[in-house]
Amino acid sequence: MDLDVFTAAHRSDWERLDRLVRGRRRLDGPEVDELVELYQRVSTHLSLVRSSGQDPALVGYLSGLVARARSAVTGAHEPAWRDLSRFFTQTFPAVLYRLRWWWIAASLGTVAFSTAIAAWIASDPRTRSAIGTPEQIRAYVENDFANYYVEHPGASFAAQVWTNNAWAAAQALILGVFLCLPTIYVLALNGANLGLAGGLMFAAGKGDVFFGLILPHGLLELTAVFVAAGVGLKLGWTVIAPGPRPRLRALGEEARPALAVALGLVLVLFLSGLIEGFVTGWVHITWLRIAIGVAAELLFLAYVFIVGRAAHNRGVTGDIASGPQAAPVAG
Repeated sequence: MDLDVFTAAHRSDWERLDRLVRGRRRLDGPEVDELVELYQRVSTHLSLVRSSGQDPALVGYLSGLVARARSAVTGAHEPAWRDLSRFFTQTFPAVLYRLRWWWIAASLGTVAFSTAIAAWIASDPRTRSAIGTPEQIRAYVENDFANYYVEHPGASFAAQVWTNNAWAAAQALILGVFLCLPTIYVLALNGANLGLAGGLMFAAGKGDVFFGLILPHGLLELTAVFVAAGVGLKLGWTVIAPGPRPRLRALGEEARPALAVALGLVLVLFLSGLIEGFVTGWVHITWLRIAIGVAAELLFLAYVFIVGRAAHNRGVTGDIASGPQAAPVAG
């Protein structure tokens, strides 16, 4: 192939493609069509020149041109704020709604377990004596339980709570892939701790103090942990029973939406941490503390069952969307 003749014959195409790529933000419909056509044509030119092996400089020039044209044709994306908005208005709530029965089951099971533990401890003096001495239990119910929420400055306490809860939620979600067992353990551990505290407080006649300090932040916080656990249980069950899909494919299809849940729960746990750090121990009107917690929980549930259901009904799954098979053209 005579490269001089080839270059002379096609240089106008290369220059035109370069102009279109540089001005791609101002192209009209026909120019977009022309850009796609020239991109395909110059890609062929690059293959021919590269196969001849005669002019590395020309190969480099055409390679750069084709790369920039490919980016113009297929690589455009919306601003980051739109991606963020779509995540919180569609992806995250849609996944929460789709997996709702898993985390609702985790919630009911854990609350039932906690209630049983609390009732057992509150009604059985021998169990309480095995937990601690009367002096230790008295110190816990009279001072330690309430002081926990005020012994550190609000900001540092909120950060600590956020970190601890995020770690618990991450364990419940990620480790669920191991046949659900670690997630069940995390739920049981959290449920037992909650039941232990509740049982001791109710046995001392301080059930009102217990609920007054747990409900403000605990409703949203525990819901976030239950959501993480529900997603973890779904991952584990997918490994156990993938259905007609190959096991690895099924796990991948469930793991990608699970990642969306993990990212979204970071914000949910941050909000519950703020409530625990700045409301639970510092707002001294009990009904106001509880009202703030209930309002936060109702807003979250409305977010899931209104926004999430609408997104789910539009077909949003939370999985990675497939890329287009062909570049769009005008006409």
